[in-house]
Amino acid sequence: MPNKPPELVAAVDLGSNSFHMIVCNLNDGIPQTIDRLREMVRLASGLDENNILDETTQQRALACLERFGQRIRHFPTGSVRIVGTNTLRTAKNSAEFLIKAEHALNHPIHIISGIEEARLIYLGVSYSLSSNANLRLVMDIGGGSTEYIIGTGQTPKEKESLNMGCVSISHLFFKDGRISKSAFNQATLYAEQKLEPFQRKFQRKHWDEAIGASGSLRSIAKVLQAKNWSNNGITRPGLEKLVQHLIQCQHINELNLPELDPERLPVFPGGVAILYATFKSLGIEQMTVADGALREGLIQDLLGRIYNYDMRSSTVQSVVDRYRADKNHATRIKKTLGILLSQLSKKCTWASDENCLQFLNWAADLHEIGFDIAHSQYHKHSAYIIENADLAGFSTQDQILLSTIIKAHRRKFSPALFNELPAPWNLFAPYLVLILRLAVVLHRNRYDQELPDFNITLTKTKIHLQFPVNWLEQAPLTHADLLLEADYLKSAGFKLDFI
Repeated sequence: MPNKPPELVAAVDLGSNSFHMIVCNLNDGIPQTIDRLREMVRLASGLDENNILDETTQQRALACLERFGQRIRHFPTGSVRIVGTNTLRTAKNSAEFLIKAEHALNHPIHIISGIEEARLIYLGVSYSLSSNANLRLVMDIGGGSTEYIIGTGQTPKEKESLNMGCVSISHLFFKDGRISKSAFNQATLYAEQKLEPFQRKFQRKHWDEAIGASGSLRSIAKVLQAKNWSNNGITRPGLEKLVQHLIQCQHINELNLPELDPERLPVFPGGVAILYATFKSLGIEQMTVADGALREGLIQDLLGRIYNYDMRSSTVQSVVDRYRADKNHATRIKKTLGILLSQLSKKCTWASDENCLQFLNWAADLHEIGFDIAHSQYHKHSAYIIENADLAGFSTQDQILLSTIIKAHRRKFSPALFNELPAPWNLFAPYLVLILRLAVVLHRNRYDQELPDFNITLTKTKIHLQFPVNWLEQAPLTHADLLLEADYLKSAGFKLDFI
């Protein structure tokens, strides 16, 4: 992250229905929105029965991103956050699409889990509202998923993401815009079934006020107000009137809702069905609609990273505590990592990259959490936890990178592990692992005793360590550990020597 905060920051949300971009000016650390762009791409409609994103939809999405890219392409590294949500989580060919999308935007795109999406939505909503101590239920209907969060202030307490959205529900039950009472009832029941396992957790008695976010809920509120069916956001009676109006029509073109954006019309019935099911299941009588949503949450999360409060670091410490990892040992390793990187930074550009140091430090903190499962193959257990857990602040790519570093930190070293990582990590990660392996080996005895001053040089596949005269002779276990490490690295095409 740059030392001086950027003047402008931006967030892009590649949703399953719409793509959104927000650009903010930073005034003493406070974001002021200066530009908003939104395009209805309907990404979810391009998924076939095998979850392959079709070429036509990809081209429509890329054309939109080219336009977005014109606005943010030249923003400095670390000033833009771009995330993909449900459809890009689901699409089997999303990796190929992301390569083209990142080229259009000139910034990396991160896929986030549904739970991380929920956290960011709540962050955006809470930022847009006045602070109070009320427990809030926040709901966001996206194109492919719907998020439910209970929180207070800026802290989410319960988070869920359900695999249903206005695009997917409309596609399943209202094909080609056809509407019927039977289809609407089926859609509502489908949504109720999805919500059923979480019904008790989010029921009315667990929160004080209900707040909606997203275009679907804003559109519904706008329709209710225009029809005088509600004068206070979305109410249960107003929603009932909208449902009755909906099921009396046979096609979306008969809805006659001039206040509804024509682009939203094809997915409107699906959004209404999800909301109606939610009101019924959770006992909601009234819901206000907030301005903030995922992109505002992304801006807040980005500001945390810029001003030295990275949610990911807090998450790492929570995981360390949960799995009772040895913090003193991690501190020793991190100190040695700093020494190694400082020496290598003179000739290796990656060694001076703050992101590289950050991921190495996180790996040092987390590499032994697998001990809580089993000592045998603990590094594989650690890696599995990191790749599959819901880690606040981390994207899917972040977790895969961190998991890969941890998995490769001991025993067999396989360069093939890094081939699938996105650039530049496919090139950087092998060297990060080499450095971590050395730091771990040098502290295998787990003593607090300081290491002597030593030097490291690294040129492509050759690593050379130089210790003070006779030090290795006085540390026979470390010498033996280094010999074993040299054998592991030799099988992977690296040469480690030391004197």
